Amino acid sequence: MTKVIGIRFKPAGKTYYFEPLSESLESATHVIVETARGQEIGQVVIEEKDLPDQALVLPLKKVVRKATEADLIKVEENRQKEKDAYSRCREKIIEHGLDMKLVTVEYSFDRNKIIFYFTSEERVDFRELVKDLASIFKTRIELRQIGVRDEAKIKGGIGPCGRAFCCSTFLEDFEPVSIRMAKGQNLSLNPTKISGVCGRLMCCLRYEASAYEDARDAIPRPGDRVVTPDGDGQVTEVNMKKKTAHIKLSDSGHIREFPFEEVDLP
Repeated sequence: MTKVIGIRFKPAGKTYYFEPLSESLESATHVIVETARGQEIGQVVIEEKDLPDQALVLPLKKVVRKATEADLIKVEENRQKEKDAYSRCREKIIEHGLDMKLVTVEYSFDRNKIIFYFTSEERVDFRELVKDLASIFKTRIELRQIGVRDEAKIKGGIGPCGRAFCCSTFLEDFEPVSIRMAKGQNLSLNPTKISGVCGRLMCCLRYEASAYEDARDAIPRPGDRVVTPDGDGQVTEVNMKKKTAHIKLSDSGHIREFPFEEVDLP
């Protein structure tokens, strides 16, 4: 077992484990940690605990220290610098006529690197752009192409449900979502109904998919021959929300609706 502490760098970002300090750190405390790209500032989201070694990638990076007031001021200064870098980069993208959409800009905590995140439908030759940006900002420049889902996560917004995007509020990672999940929940397959603002299938289609799959194993399906209080018949339709099945009765040919508990498989 290894003692760890969970740190997050963005509001809905992935949680990373670090070697904790000797002093106890409460949740929401800002800390300076050692990362692959140098020192960064993060926030404690999981207080110190023990985890099995096989669940970790060892050796762990260390928490250097608690963040000071000066560190937090530096973060705010970086946010302001990012706004300027965003404007300058957009100007250069237009100047070079590149087919790319700048999404956001991120300064490293120590300002040794600036990362420009962008989307594009094709590969972009941005070598000249990098040279221009390096000459302007006098630091290391990285351009990182991301997908439309990542763009939605970064920018945030309001979904069709009227709530803030799941991806920008609590989802750490994107999980696969398929059209089969929508079919299994008897949802409309109209793309405008089941697609998010990003244009991809909504992440929430996955939330209840497993419950519907488990339920289907214990209920009749369209086409099944069943026995009802009014005689035997064939299932024509199933309503998962109402927990009912429409049965075409063999004797009369009428279609009637029965609760699942009144329908038996022969």
